[in-house]
Parts: sequence; structure tokens; C-alpha cells
Amino acid sequence: MNMVFRLVIAALGVASLAFGIIFIVQAGSGTQQIADDIAPLPIGQVDARYDQVSANWQQVMAAEEPNIQAGKAAPSDMYNYLTVQRTGLGLTRTNVGMVGSIRTNGIVDAIIGVGLILVGIALPAKSKA
Repeated sequence: MNMVFRLVIAALGVASLAFGIIFIVQAGSGTQQIADDIAPLPIGQVDARYDQVSANWQQVMAAEEPNIQAGKAAPSDMYNYLTVQRTGLGLTRTNVGMVGSIRTNGIVDAIIGVGLILVGIALPAKSKA
């Protein structure tokens, strides 16, 4: 029975390690896809650019929104442009965070997998004395 328990632990470790490797690889390709999609803006500058666009959007919104809500004016091209840009950058920030989370999850899974494999191998066999 002890041998079966050791094999199950080791098998769970192998599965966890495999999932960890898959997650890490997927996170790498996800990061590359995001970088390609937002080029020439580097991923490291997404937060700063979002903050800049958001501040500009807030100013334009404060000036235009009362007239828009009152039905006296339509949103300007700048208001629409900043809204779309802010939304796109917000989604990009979310995707960058998600890829980071997937990478971290993959690293944790790989570490747990290696630990389970080692425990499954090193678990002392029951002596028949």
C-alpha cells in the first residue's frame, strides 16, 4: 500500500510539474503577443501611458459631459478618441496582469511538482519487520 501511495504522490508531482511548464510557456507567448499588439509602446510603459491618457480623458470629460448629458452637444472626436484609448490601455493592463499571474502560477505549480516528486521518491518504504 505504501508503494502505491508513493507512486500516486510522484504522479501528482509529474502532473503538477507539467502544468507548471505549460503555464510558464503560455505566459511567455502571451507576453510576446501583448508586446506585438501594442508596439511601438513598450509593455513597461503601459501603466504610465494609461495614467496620462486617463488624466487627459478626465479633463475632457469634465468639460464636455454636462452638455452631453443635457443633450446640448455630442461627444467630441477627442473625447471619443481618449475614451477608446483609455479602454484599450485598461484592457492591456489587465492582460499584462493576467499573464503575470499565469507565469507566477506556473512557477508555483512547477515547484510544488518537484516537491511532490521528491517526496514520492524519498518517502520511506514500510519495513516488513
